[in-house]
Amino acid sequence: MEEIWDITGRIFEGIVFTYGAVLLISYAILAICSLIAVRQWVRRDKYQSGEVLLTSPLAPGISVIAPAYNEGLTIIHNVRSLLTLKYGRYEIIVVNDGSTDNSMEQLIAEFSLVAVDFAYNAKIQTRPVKKIYKSANPAYSRLTIIDKVNGKSKADAVNAGINAAAFDYFVCTDVDCVLAENTIIELIKPVMKEPKKRVIATGATLRAANSNVFDQGVMTRVRPPSQLLPRFQEVEYIRAFVLGKMGWTLLNCVPNVSGGLGLFDKEIAIRCGGYDHTSFGEDMELMTRMCRYALDNKIDYAVRYIPKTLCWTEVPSTIRIFGRQRTRWARGLAQLMSAHFGMFLRPRYGKMGMVVFPYNFFFELLAPIIEMAGMIYYIVMIATGVINWPTALVLLLFVYTYSIMITTLAILYDQITFRYYNSWRDVALLCLTPFLEFFLYHPLIVFFAIRGYWFNLTGKKTGWGNMQRRGFQVAANR
Repeated sequence: MEEIWDITGRIFEGIVFTYGAVLLISYAILAICSLIAVRQWVRRDKYQSGEVLLTSPLAPGISVIAPAYNEGLTIIHNVRSLLTLKYGRYEIIVVNDGSTDNSMEQLIAEFSLVAVDFAYNAKIQTRPVKKIYKSANPAYSRLTIIDKVNGKSKADAVNAGINAAAFDYFVCTDVDCVLAENTIIELIKPVMKEPKKRVIATGATLRAANSNVFDQGVMTRVRPPSQLLPRFQEVEYIRAFVLGKMGWTLLNCVPNVSGGLGLFDKEIAIRCGGYDHTSFGEDMELMTRMCRYALDNKIDYAVRYIPKTLCWTEVPSTIRIFGRQRTRWARGLAQLMSAHFGMFLRPRYGKMGMVVFPYNFFFELLAPIIEMAGMIYYIVMIATGVINWPTALVLLLFVYTYSIMITTLAILYDQITFRYYNSWRDVALLCLTPFLEFFLYHPLIVFFAIRGYWFNLTGKKTGWGNMQRRGFQVAANR
């Protein structure tokens, strides 16, 4: 029996060691690709003024779609923020997805809304639309409000917005997000500048808005979140976008565009059937189907990311809400892998099938399972007294310092390039966060991921839900 346990242990250790080594090497490669991509973007951006897009009749029209469910605490500030966007041809479509709070009443009163006859073309099936509103005030002529029956998912709400969209491209965001005023200009640039490929989606960096200061929907100061849990998420976002998505965009292998902010080709999105309302990861799922459609129909496509932060979103500040969010994300990833496994390692799907899908399967889907198995294995070894402490501690120290190095590199490179934080004290605070992330935050990620997989296997019913927002800090009156 001891011999079987010894052989099994050696095999497991070899698998985990090989897996970890490949994962760390892939992170290093992505980091190098990301640094190259960011430098290329900064160099090109110096010579690509977006001001002409404000007035040019040739600039593509953009529909900005923001679903809302029980967002009464922040909805007025956020809609005002959307109305401050700078662009020549755009519209704002806010979809009230059957809110049970006073969101709709606030919108009607604040923006002088009246119900109108609207040529609503339901190319994508959704829950019924009750009324569509426009403002009686010409100052809000860009604004359209859709009031619909709750679809129990963000996807159903966004699909209703796509049906009402007048233009060929749409920007999907959350109504709790605050966008930079030049967001549309920056997102459409890759579409306009791409010489050969059809850009079907563009994304940009997101950050936590929890401790930032806003005035009438406009951000006046960027600060790291004061609470530890949101600060962990801020660090995670910077690492994921600056060193992850930018690395993938250099290789034209972007796995998904964040649901918080993304620009999409409306024609391809509709031909794919829009967002899947049964998916818990609707943004990943749509991006996969759009890429699959392009490959099946011989469309030479591209998905681009830009390193500039254009969106600030209120992230969960309690373990309960955070856990619900991350469980849903993990469940969505499991659904995606199952639904589209036919792409796995199939050359006909190019980089999507040979690079993106395998990476997501091995290093996104399986990572929490392998980590959990590794933790259980080490606990058993400690309990039985057979652990090699010098080797175990060296490996733990290496992984710990490597994760700190990668995260710190992302934070510093982001600050040196864009200088979002006014104080280097704020940067130092962020750089200290990774020292705790390994022990406090990452175990939570693993636990909620496993829970999401379990919910997916057992078919447990869960919904979109309400994040119970606390609202943004407002600038003091002068």
